[in-house]
Amino acid sequence: MTTETELTPHARVIESRDQLIGHFACGEKPAERWRIGTEHEKFVYARADHHAPSWDEPGGIRDLLTALTDHGWRPVEENGPDGPKVIALAGADGSVSLEPAGQFELSGAPLENLHQTCAETGRHLDQVKAAGERLGLGFLGLGMWPDKARSDLPVMPKGRYDIMRRHMPRVGSLGLDMMLRTCTIQVNLDYRSEADMVKKFRVGLALQPLATALFANSPFTEGRPNGFLSFRSHIWSDTDPQRTGMLPFVFEDGFGYERYADYMLDVPMYFVYRDGRYIDAAGLSFRDFLKGELSVLPGEMPTLDDWNDHLSTAFPEVRLKTFLEMRGADGGPWNRICALPALWVGLLYDPAALDAAWDLVQDWSLDDRQALRDAVPKLALDAPLPDGGKLRDIAGAVLDIAHAGLAARARTNAAGDDETGFLDPLREIVRAGKTPAEVLLERYHGAWNGDVSRVYEEFSF
Repeated sequence: MTTETELTPHARVIESRDQLIGHFACGEKPAERWRIGTEHEKFVYARADHHAPSWDEPGGIRDLLTALTDHGWRPVEENGPDGPKVIALAGADGSVSLEPAGQFELSGAPLENLHQTCAETGRHLDQVKAAGERLGLGFLGLGMWPDKARSDLPVMPKGRYDIMRRHMPRVGSLGLDMMLRTCTIQVNLDYRSEADMVKKFRVGLALQPLATALFANSPFTEGRPNGFLSFRSHIWSDTDPQRTGMLPFVFEDGFGYERYADYMLDVPMYFVYRDGRYIDAAGLSFRDFLKGELSVLPGEMPTLDDWNDHLSTAFPEVRLKTFLEMRGADGGPWNRICALPALWVGLLYDPAALDAAWDLVQDWSLDDRQALRDAVPKLALDAPLPDGGKLRDIAGAVLDIAHAGLAARARTNAAGDDETGFLDPLREIVRAGKTPAEVLLERYHGAWNGDVSRVYEEFSF
């Protein structure tokens, strides 16, 4: 989730719809300036009893944020009814922010290659583990809390989350689960032009179910198998239909910045951020805001900051800001945090790989893509393909394309290794034929003897 961390240069009033569209064009970059931004969330728990710590309890989330300032992070405060509170950190490695129930997220800096990305991930995990040792906290890399009910979880003191928590039950039955009980890995990537954005968007959407399958890692709810391999992915199917999904219009002729801007104008608002606080605008229209007719701020016109905030409140499988976000993966361990950007950089950052990936999916219909998306949360790699067979049948070919794309980039580390090795965890999943969730279920039905709490021993960072 986006956190308001500091003043931005976008506080200019929007004077025309063209500015909304032009915002996306501002993200265009030549290939030599393309970067990789990786975001990953993890569950925080007290080692003594596995409870999820609140923000203000001794040894809780506030103390964890404070402990990380020893590593050069700067605290970011948000005003609330009880005064300012530290709710995020900023630093050279990007920002650390809190999801609604205290899930701990690193939104990494934009980096040139995957070696830097994985080093950044390693630094962050070393820092939080060191802080956790002092505070009695552990960190779990899964897609969903394996044993916690909503009522077991705290709520972080962030104004936008209060607004979302009130609004979510009005539009879907699982939105609060999304907020409180899930973790993900995401990667943010650049584009050179509108046409390049369109092609990457389409490939990203069509193959997002494969990423969901390879990273499926949320088979438990409240201590028992839930019948899914990625329950986190299933949750999005009943969160809020106006701001989620596979966006079929992306595949229509003429799709581009303008069409995405129109989509976002039709996504209901959540909030407006003013003077250090969030104003509830849930369900209101950004189109009215553009006319100065937003009921909670009558006569006031939006700024580009407001537009950028609004863009962060849609949750499709791929999201456009001034970059593209790949959003389909469950949270997981260190090596899969590095593997997700490897997959998408390999597919999208080399022209030949992008062409090959598009050739693989371009004939799939709207119904084909939706059926695959609908099947993956339960079946993962066994989800049926549009033209017969199963998703696992193309997984190796897609990884081969990504491998070729990474090899063509030829970005090496000091030892002379290129980026292709970061795909190895995904190669192993395909070779073994078992998703991470299936490995967890084997443990649950075997060595764990039905005791899901064993996950804390075996799958913590």
